Amino acid sequence: MSVEFEIASDQIDGARDYQEDAYMVNQLGEAENGDICSLVIMADGMGGHAAGNVASNMVVATFNKTFQSRFPTKDIADALTDSLNRANDQIRASVKETPALRGMGCTMVSAYVEDNKLFWVSVGDSHLYLLRDRELIKQNADHSYGAYLDMMNEQGMEMDEQAGMSRNMLMSAMTGEEISSIDVSEAPIKLRPGDRVIVASDGLDTLGAGAIIQYSSWSATSKECVYALLKAVEDANKINQDNTTLIVIDVKERSAQPGSVQAEQVQAEEPVARVADVRIPKAPIREPRSYKGLIWLIVLMLLGVGGYYAWKMGFVQKAGDAVDSIETIIKENIPKNIEPEPVPEPEPIPAPQPEPEVVTPDPQPEPVAEPEYVDSPDAFRDRLKSGGNGPTMIRVPGGTYRMGGASGIVAADEVPRHEVTIKPFMVSVYEVTYAEYDKFARANKRKSPKSSGWDRKTHPVAELSWDDALAYTKWLSKQTGKNYRLLSEAEWEYVARAGSRMSYWWGASAGVNNAHCFDCKSDFNTSKPARVGTYKPNAFGLYDTAGNLFEWVHDCYHNNYTDAPTDGSVWEGGDCNYRIVRGGAFRSPASSMRVENREKFKSGRGQYNVGIRVARDL
Repeated sequence: MSVEFEIASDQIDGARDYQEDAYMVNQLGEAENGDICSLVIMADGMGGHAAGNVASNMVVATFNKTFQSRFPTKDIADALTDSLNRANDQIRASVKETPALRGMGCTMVSAYVEDNKLFWVSVGDSHLYLLRDRELIKQNADHSYGAYLDMMNEQGMEMDEQAGMSRNMLMSAMTGEEISSIDVSEAPIKLRPGDRVIVASDGLDTLGAGAIIQYSSWSATSKECVYALLKAVEDANKINQDNTTLIVIDVKERSAQPGSVQAEQVQAEEPVARVADVRIPKAPIREPRSYKGLIWLIVLMLLGVGGYYAWKMGFVQKAGDAVDSIETIIKENIPKNIEPEPVPEPEPIPAPQPEPEVVTPDPQPEPVAEPEYVDSPDAFRDRLKSGGNGPTMIRVPGGTYRMGGASGIVAADEVPRHEVTIKPFMVSVYEVTYAEYDKFARANKRKSPKSSGWDRKTHPVAELSWDDALAYTKWLSKQTGKNYRLLSEAEWEYVARAGSRMSYWWGASAGVNNAHCFDCKSDFNTSKPARVGTYKPNAFGLYDTAGNLFEWVHDCYHNNYTDAPTDGSVWEGGDCNYRIVRGGAFRSPASSMRVENREKFKSGRGQYNVGIRVARDL
């Protein structure tokens, strides 16, 4: 199957005074056999030297010139290695001519894609990732001291970090001296439609693998992915944030065959090429005879395109932002094939009787169908000492099930699959609403989160931290005299499965209009949470265990299920700075709703897409 590539790129300065990264995207057209070929190059100037940006620009330009001089070629690995060495030689020549530049250098990674084949060459700690089926796989080697220690420890040779040596110290870089270690792919990785390749400088390390996967999953195009990840890095507001450069390649099934008009247009296009905002012409670049000449060339070209960064774009705002702004962003950035369909006029369904103590609903009405509140005859609500009732609860029978995923290929923290026995307990039929949480907030003089105009009686409360969720359950216990709590992770998966062995309680795939998520093909507006009870309940009578909002559980985060309890109890230990959320959310892809899927968030911070479901002992 022939493929083609959708490529996007951009960079941010972070907290640096100037940009040290350089990059180029060169769509080379077609090889002799008709395969579409592209070359991307990214160099990260080494910090601590004023000429790091000079080195990165020099390396990218020289690498590109050398590779193009050999294109097309059957020996890709040799061409990539030769281009890298020629670029390193250029640094050596410049340092020799201008001794003040001694010590300048950079890391570098270059990816070459030809039809369904991915080759690369890299030096240093920059990144080349393959994102496939929600798994982030680093392809190139990391030549930092920390990566070396990790590799040795994984091989059973435990090594202590040497005093005076930091983990991010480079053990191989391009400085004009002989390169101690080069990583080059002798055999290509086979690409397939749906794959996403990410080339990035080490500034992306601000985000963990889970965040990279999540933001990428939200992004339907390579351009959206670049904006989303860079925006997430900026929003992290890390002190001394490094420059961050991103190049994203989406692999798509080829729509034009060799010899067609479209294919001829691809071959005739000018290469898209940028080196730190310097646009490189298609014609070969002359090697400078002196360092001074190169500097003048860079300065003049930078002046020519200095206004480029006036064009900036944000990503999806949090649910607390104005609804109109969110819908505008969604319409502009999500392809038509996954846009929410027009909201149909449903049959009227009786809503639950209002409580005497409720917060006045926000003035803006919710333009979606009335939720389907169909409480089981066994459902009940405990009375609160302060008046009114608690959340609607239902008894869940005990049982034994197999917890976790079948394979660690999808997610390493979902295995090993293990048998768990659950005792009967009570669980809330719906996710806790704003109105239900408001009673607690008023009683304890706590600030209740904003609902952005949504009906507080019928919408699930969000923006609550794990600490807030735990405090709410303790208040319910005092008010009712019963033991309310958060579900354990094992209990949550048990009630979400509701007897199913599939990844969704209704079957093996997400299907159509079964839940509220980004790509669930729902009849309702998925740019915001739905009212509780909008979709069908599972076999236990519970609503929204898949989609709408992630739900906090009590457990601390562990990176796998080794030694996990088998009695359904809470699993403490691990990293308790992070707590588990389950079930997917309205702005997450359908894959996040898999009953096996686990996500983690900081326990002390609320999230726009995380809510609460509560449990109660019998």
